[in-house]
Amino acid sequence: MPANLKVDLKGRVALVTGAGRGLGRLYAQALAEAGAAVAVNDVSAENCAPVVAELQALGAKAAAVPADVSDAAAVARMAEAARAALGPVDILINNAALYAGIPRRRFDAIPIDEWRRLIDVNVTGSYLCARAVLPHMLERRWGRIVNVSSSTVPLGRPGFVHYVTSKAAILGMTRSIARELGKENITVNCVMPGLTETEGSEGTDPAIWEMVMRGQAIPRREQPGDVVGAVMFLLSDAASFITGQTVCIDGGSAHI
Repeated sequence: MPANLKVDLKGRVALVTGAGRGLGRLYAQALAEAGAAVAVNDVSAENCAPVVAELQALGAKAAAVPADVSDAAAVARMAEAARAALGPVDILINNAALYAGIPRRRFDAIPIDEWRRLIDVNVTGSYLCARAVLPHMLERRWGRIVNVSSSTVPLGRPGFVHYVTSKAAILGMTRSIARELGKENITVNCVMPGLTETEGSEGTDPAIWEMVMRGQAIPRREQPGDVVGAVMFLLSDAASFITGQTVCIDGGSAHI
């Protein structure tokens, strides 16, 4: 968590999906530093274990809750495993998504199975996770959900239409669920990070970075703390009257 942002989440239980690496791992660390107990999700227990160990080394309560977020039964078991280990989930960060390693193709060349898999994980997975933890939040009359979209949505990045489509759907889902849950003291917001320096962006062509930075109002590479700071703000008491909103964290890209 950025050193100048102080968020107190003591007594809260958070579930972070796709927390085995990249920004998901950093969200989990920031939550632990803020005092929350953290349920660490990834598709396999092997991916979860190192992150749980890191959080426990920080003095936080943490538990591994592996699951494929596109599997409704597995997600239900994940939510109950989080409750059994740490207590009812107050905070959900829907971070799990497929993107890295997907080949670039024109939209009419995307195999239908690949299209469906991205929609299943990136959209349906976020829906299933929110649905699974909702009873926990209703029980405590408090909740924070942050969905992770992408700055590729306003950009309309060619070659990855299925990914961009999935991340665009997250915006509508965020707005609709927020309208349903506001009266329950549950906020639902969305962040749209740009290209960020994480392990997932390692190997990115320097020319791509230069092109991205030329389009930004702030001409530097996006850092993980830029995204983590915005997410933690949305989880804080300072954002208790903010819901249904999408925050684009991309240095003021022109999106052209």
